[in-house]
Amino acid sequence: MAEKKTKAKQLEETLLINNKNASMTMSDADIKKADKFCQEYKNFLNLCKTERECNEYAIEKAEKAGFKPFDYKNKYKAGDKVYLNNRGKALILAVIGTQGLENGVHIMASHIDAPRLDLKPRPLYEQSELALMKTHYYGGIKKYQWTALPLSMHGVVIKADGQKVKVNIGEGENDPVFCVTDLLPHLAQEQMKRSAPEIIRGEELNLLVGSRVYKDKEISEKVKLNIMNILYEKYGFVEKDLLSAELEVVPAIKASDVGFDRSMIGAYGHDDRVCAYTSLMATLECKNPSKTVVTVLADKEEIGSEGNTGLQCDYLRYFIADLAKPHGVEARTVLSNSDCLSADVNGAYDPTFGDVHEQKNSCYLNYGTVVTKYTGARGKSGSNDASAEFASAIARLFDKNNIIWQTGELGRVDLGGGGTVAAYVANLNVDVIDLGVPVISMHSPFEIVSKLDVYMTYKAFDCYCNW
Repeated sequence: MAEKKTKAKQLEETLLINNKNASMTMSDADIKKADKFCQEYKNFLNLCKTERECNEYAIEKAEKAGFKPFDYKNKYKAGDKVYLNNRGKALILAVIGTQGLENGVHIMASHIDAPRLDLKPRPLYEQSELALMKTHYYGGIKKYQWTALPLSMHGVVIKADGQKVKVNIGEGENDPVFCVTDLLPHLAQEQMKRSAPEIIRGEELNLLVGSRVYKDKEISEKVKLNIMNILYEKYGFVEKDLLSAELEVVPAIKASDVGFDRSMIGAYGHDDRVCAYTSLMATLECKNPSKTVVTVLADKEEIGSEGNTGLQCDYLRYFIADLAKPHGVEARTVLSNSDCLSADVNGAYDPTFGDVHEQKNSCYLNYGTVVTKYTGARGKSGSNDASAEFASAIARLFDKNNIIWQTGELGRVDLGGGGTVAAYVANLNVDVIDLGVPVISMHSPFEIVSKLDVYMTYKAFDCYCNW
């Protein structure tokens, strides 16, 4: 016979928040679904280490799912699926809903760029008969984390004749890798006196790329020439072609299960490809939404969403305008009635560094997708700060659909903070709130997420698409 609950226990269950670890509340069958979902996610991470590669992957998957290139002259009907490729580095997908566009759209906006090292325009040089390449770091990194680590090189080079050459070195089984060297501890007495941001300086992030000479006594930079000759023979480009190239250096590390229980995934680029992937999968599976679903995979978030592929650009607003015009609807009408999940990660509580968190308002691994009402720094500077009405609507939606979710802040007040694309979408007069996956070791070459949180974030996007 079940023991009768006391009044206090009944009040506790009714009145107080009682978040539980998802591995306690999810069925074994759902946990298996989460693990299976994350297998393809790991494959995505291994294939897509730059924004261009993410864009290509998404387009390939979208076309297989019936999406067609967007044509602003067309008047689209319910069920149509379209995509707009912005310069090969950002993407918008849309599934047309049964409601008129004047009622607004559901937007999911994530970013597909990640912290990395970019080659400088004139990268290759020789010193002490070693060939190295100069880099400029992209986004917020701890520079010391990028030394003594196997690195790969990805990107494009445009040759003098206009031909685009794709580069991907360091990911194949038999590929060479590169590295940024570090100083041995026996000689690092002065280096270790530096402050943490200066342990490795920006101009010390030099990539080691070769050491053998081109055998000719008359040539002064024999190692540099040998490297350039290898590149010319393989790809057909010369040193001058590097002036306009986009070559990115990223960890040559495969996504791996973490822990004896294999409950987590360690990889480069969870921020924010975990939200890009989960929102993409939900979009590809969306069939007959009530409101039109618009999914954005943006570039440049890690450097402020600048440029014509970042979300401070008007390409999203232009897309909405072009989509609505054949229906006789103004873009401002669509946007003013729209809402958005700014799909980005949050920093998970790490007990090793617990003092930087405020535990009651932190997010935790295995407690589900995290809804972040505001980001910003200190006095919420740079934050969207979602309204109570929209935050409550999202909470009710998730509760109704059995989505395991939690809330979170990015660290203690006055300590740090960060931003997402939320503010830029909100500037279009759209209701926006942040939603994503809790991450440990964020912005490092090897970030950690929970498989259950990844799957629950996908489920959250899926129910949002069908809201």
